[in-house]
Amino acid sequence: MSIAPVACSIEVKAPVARAFELFARHMGAWWPRGKTPAGRPHVDLVIEPCKDGRWFERDADGRETPWGKVLAWEPPRRLVLGWQLDPQFRYDARLLMEVEIRFDALAGGGTRLSLEHRNLDQLAADAETFAGKIRSGWPERLGNFAQYALSHP
Repeated sequence: MSIAPVACSIEVKAPVARAFELFARHMGAWWPRGKTPAGRPHVDLVIEPCKDGRWFERDADGRETPWGKVLAWEPPRRLVLGWQLDPQFRYDARLLMEVEIRFDALAGGGTRLSLEHRNLDQLAADAETFAGKIRSGWPERLGNFAQYALSHP
């Protein structure tokens, strides 16, 4: 059984380069506290700015919890993250789903951010349940991002 990728998009009132910067370099500021794998409030969510860089969260005590890795770092147009969290949102190095984020210019200076979370088939019997979680989760997170971008021009 093949599980279709989960896709969503949002428009933000920021130029492409600024939208990329806010998304990739300030994830810890716009991602809701307590909605992360570590189960402790994060101080930061870090996407290291290079191919093969790490993607992780850091708590107030400096503990790091991995989420995955950077598969493509192509500012300001494209970012591909390797999602290595299982259906219970625990890190699993054997998993490697992809989250591709594209940043496309809109007339008037805004940006359309398009996200696709794919390769869900790796989760086998849990794939459809997980897809249901992220079908609602990603639009919520993109909404958080859009609000952050609006307040940080």
